[in-house]
Amino acid sequence: MCDTLPQTIGIDISKATLDAHAYPAGSNQQFANTARGHKALITWLGQWSVERVAYEATGAYHRELEQALADLPCVKLNPARARRFAQAAGTLAKTDRIDAVMLARMASTMQPPVRPAINPEQARLAELISARDGLMRDRTALKNQEKNLTIPLLKRQHKLRLNQIDQHIIALDAELAASIAADPQLARRHEIISSIAGLGPRTANQLVAIMPELGSLDNKQAASLAGLAPVARQSGQWKGRSFIQGGRANVRRALYMPALVAARFNPDLREKYQHFIASGKPAKIAIVAVMRKLLVTANALVKADRIWVEKRA
Repeated sequence: MCDTLPQTIGIDISKATLDAHAYPAGSNQQFANTARGHKALITWLGQWSVERVAYEATGAYHRELEQALADLPCVKLNPARARRFAQAAGTLAKTDRIDAVMLARMASTMQPPVRPAINPEQARLAELISARDGLMRDRTALKNQEKNLTIPLLKRQHKLRLNQIDQHIIALDAELAASIAADPQLARRHEIISSIAGLGPRTANQLVAIMPELGSLDNKQAASLAGLAPVARQSGQWKGRSFIQGGRANVRRALYMPALVAARFNPDLREKYQHFIASGKPAKIAIVAVMRKLLVTANALVKADRIWVEKRA
């Protein structure tokens, strides 16, 4: 009877294999994490009406699978939340097969929203951004080492490595800009985002690449997806401080410096920042509020397909 019901599929992804579980049918199967394995997985799924296909974000290991399953209703789950769900269900053991079962049960129980799969060009941009983030981390680490060097040879080698990283970052920025400019839809999104005072072309490049959902969300969803929505803490008459948690750390990193600029030069956001400071809020909270406002403004403008215009007094 279960075979006639819509199935929720959980897939545990590793470098070499895919462990799949169909719920409530209870069927399990393992496939190679290769193009041939992806085709075999799709054939296996064809025996059911599939309600959702759930898998965890695993960086490079899930990208090709995500493209192969583009025509199916897929949901990408946060690994930490998936683990907490398993613990709440009383499952302490952790194997690839058990993880696939838990992912299927979580998606069936929680009914997370299905989002359109990113297209190959969007996946390419995300990979370029990931590479750029890695170079920026390497650059920061080298900068931190710089003051500890005393030997001339090490100083010369250090300078060469820094110069090389800088050149690679410049090349990646140029490739990102060219890729976005070549796609009319992405170019329009970039034009809208970069029109907002405080958001420059490089930040717009990053948001186009790592927030493809902009324009398809409401403001609360956009803030939550970036981890910029305050999490309330309250029980009875006790009320603790709200905080931000989870979401896409790379979006927050991309927005931090622009928020500092916007707090000075964007009239609307300068007023918002000064209001927070005047009411006794710490500067960090005020900056997070500016980051959130930048993001929801970009989301609203992309949805409306219009350029940002400064409000006149």
